[in-house]
Order: sequence, then structure tokens, then C-alpha cells
Amino acid sequence: MKKRALRLIFAGTPEFAALHLASLVESEHQLAAVYTQPDRPAGRGRQLQASPVKRVAEDAGLTVYQPHSLREEAVQWQLAGLGADVMVVVAYGLLLPQAVLDAPRLGCLNVHASLLPRWRGAAPIQRAIEAGDTVSGITIMQMDAGLDTGDMLGAARCEIGPRATAADLHGQLARLGPPLLLEVLHDIERRQHERRAQDAGAACYAHKVQKAEAALDWRLGAAALDRRVRAFNPTPVCYAILEGRRIRVWESAPLSQDATPHRPGTIVRADGEGIVVRCGEGDLALRSLQLEGGRALTAAQLLGAHGSLFCPGRSFALPVAATGG
Repeated sequence: MKKRALRLIFAGTPEFAALHLASLVESEHQLAAVYTQPDRPAGRGRQLQASPVKRVAEDAGLTVYQPHSLREEAVQWQLAGLGADVMVVVAYGLLLPQAVLDAPRLGCLNVHASLLPRWRGAAPIQRAIEAGDTVSGITIMQMDAGLDTGDMLGAARCEIGPRATAADLHGQLARLGPPLLLEVLHDIERRQHERRAQDAGAACYAHKVQKAEAALDWRLGAAALDRRVRAFNPTPVCYAILEGRRIRVWESAPLSQDATPHRPGTIVRADGEGIVVRCGEGDLALRSLQLEGGRALTAAQLLGAHGSLFCPGRSFALPVAATGG
């Protein structure tokens, strides 16, 4: 039996959300309006830039709203007046008060980048890589007043490769999400009837990534530091300080530690395996690095141009405090 098209509101901001909006634009569903974050200054010139979601919406000729908050009564009345069946929320960045959750006829759905209840919160992709998870996925849930606590209407799973970065996992999940969303919308009332509650006892929280976490703390193990390098690629990108110079680390690999004693942070050698640094446990080979004002280079390229900076025996600075992991 053919399902009728739904009248939708879409709320989202980054590229991940824009890919989901683009799939809805091409679907049978009607988009009443799109909500996204206000334009933000970006780039060296700090010019105001529209979000990826806004750009997709404007290209499709959709009405766009950019409130700073959804808590104002006038904003809530405007949203309710759109007469939507469903509001689809993907990485929007604003909390939805109860009045907004209740406004659409069938409520609000969220597309979340993890297999809930694992990694509720703001940074599920980065935290999954950092923790060494081997699987991830997309969950579509019926939103409630809690933080990613709503009942689940559908899920799709993917493997996380052993060398995957956050960018890699983002790409995998961005391909999984749109078709799953369309499946759920196609059969939404049955799925809502068969919804599954999350196991709150298995929940864990994906805290927002803080820039301070990107400072490599060589007292940690090499495997943990390597996971963090991959988790924070492409943003905020891990870094270390050597001879007063801030060096970003884009790619690394954990190695076994030889018997030679060195303090954590010491360069033990610089060769074909990379710039190898002693850690609290094991060694970390830095294989793609970026000096301030330059571009990312392989270790071989960097040693050819700045070999004296990476002489064995020199030490990267330790952060003032350990950053966990």
C-alpha cells in the first residue's frame, strides 16, 4: 500500500545534516521549512557564512528560519503554525523545548551518529574512534525531553576500520543515514507503534571535544594517543610543542617500545617509520605533520626540510595536565 507523503520541518546545521536534507528534497515528502543556526563568521576574513544546511535549502527554494533559540514563544508559535506531520532533526545544535517537541502531529525524529544508547551527546563520532570501538552506526529516535534518550525507531550498523579517522567514519555514517531516514518516514506510524526503549544502563556520554584535548600528552600510551590523533582528524587536530613550535599531527602509528630508556616525549629516532616519540607505554611514529604556517607533510618530507628540528634526543613538551584517555 502506498504511503502518503508527509509534511516535514527539517532542523540541522553542518554538512552531515545537509546530506540528509538533500535526500528529503529529492523525496516525495513536502518540506514546509528548514531551521538552521544563524550565519557565523568563518575563515581568515571572519566573514559571515551560511551553514551547509542553509545553502542546500536556499538552492532548493525552501523557506529558512535561523532563530538563536527555540524558547521564545513567538518562535514556537511560528513553528507550530507550519502544520508539520514530523520535524526531522540532524545535528541542529539547539535544544528543543517541550512545546517544539509536541508541535508536529507525529512529533520530532532525530538522526544520531551512533548506535544508541552508546555515545549519547555531542561528539559520538570522535568518542567512538577515541575509545577504540569497532562498530558504529546510525540510530533514528523519537525525541523526548532527555539528551538522546528517546525510543528507537530504526538503526543501521557499520564497521569501524582499524585505521579509521573521524573523517572516515563521518563519511560512512553520512551514507547510512539518509536511506535509513527515508525508510523510517515511509513507515513511520508502524515504527512508532513498535518503537524500542533504550537500555539506560548501557548508556555512555560523548562529551563535546575541547581544544585542550588535542594537546598530545606523551605520558599516555602510544595506542591511546594514536586513537586520539585519528579521532581528532579533521578537527580540532592533535598537536605537540617542540622547541617552542606548535606542530599538528595528522597521522601516526603505535609501535613497540625498545629497551632504551627515555622520558615520555623524547624523539628516539627519525627514519622511514616516521618521527618516533617515546610514550608512557610504547612509541608513537608521527607520519604526517604540519608546522605553523605550512601544509601537512609526510615525515620524510619534513625531515628533508627541517631535519635538525627533529634530532633524536630532543623532547616534545608535556602538557601542564594530563588530558585523559
